[in-house]
Amino acid sequence: QVPLVESGGGSVQAGGSLTLSCVASGPASGSDCMAWFRQAPGKGREGVATIYTHSSFTFYADSVKGRFAISQDNANNTLFLQMSGLKSEDTAMYYCAARPSSGRNYCGSLLRSGNFDFWGQGTQVTVSS
Repeated sequence: QVPLVESGGGSVQAGGSLTLSCVASGPASGSDCMAWFRQAPGKGREGVATIYTHSSFTFYADSVKGRFAISQDNANNTLFLQMSGLKSEDTAMYYCAARPSSGRNYCGSLLRSGNFDFWGQGTQVTVSS
């Protein structure tokens, strides 16, 4: 059983919108901290957003603030990433991640470290200009 499964990626023109989903199961379900990361071809992994699942406290990378929104549906163990105002530089493979966390601030700090226990296999987002 794959603990995290992403979907919703695709191709879109610049300025468009996409919503990614991530379903958690097994050991990943009920995680305190969930996040989205991305990796563009030839570049390192970049943290996009985190959410502390107990309070829905969110934290964003500066590059996506005001354009992306992370949210959750706890009843269905699903994480979302609503992306709008997409730019060509948003083109990347997007990954969902999850882990336990001792608090919302620590969860936010994980955006930089990327120290998560569970990872999905990714969904591709391609933005054409």
